[in-house]
Amino acid sequence: MLRTIAFLAALTAPAAMAQDLPTSPYLPLDLASEAANAALEACSAQGHDVSVAIVARDGSTKVLLKADNSGPHTASSATGKAFTSAGLGRDTAGLAEFIAGNMQNNGLRDMDARLVIQAGGMPIRIGGALVGGIGVGGAPSGAIDAECALVGLDVIGAE
Repeated sequence: MLRTIAFLAALTAPAAMAQDLPTSPYLPLDLASEAANAALEACSAQGHDVSVAIVARDGSTKVLLKADNSGPHTASSATGKAFTSAGLGRDTAGLAEFIAGNMQNNGLRDMDARLVIQAGGMPIRIGGALVGGIGVGGAPSGAIDAECALVGLDVIGAE
């Protein structure tokens, strides 16, 4: 009987201790919404109808904004760029250059059908922790998409 009680106590002790541990960093919805709005407004101020997506660290979409006159492809482009940045922890323009600079890395393009390796996606880091990604799609160039994404990051104080 005592062995059974000791065994059960040993099983439940780690669970009790785990409750005291801090949870992993995450991207709150209000910050995700604020970043997406800022990025959309930045592109809109330049006359570009884009879509902006914010994904959580696990790649799930938290926010997707689509300008009234944005193209039909822009939502999937923005979401793919955000997914790519969150999943790989780097900006999508830099990733494109990384692949182009070394053909051995070309397999990254086929790793997951959701990856979009074009400029306009940025990882979202808060307090040094990767918490998600932002993607902008629909401006005349990936460089403009990236500029708008950076506005979104700046507004929420992301790195």
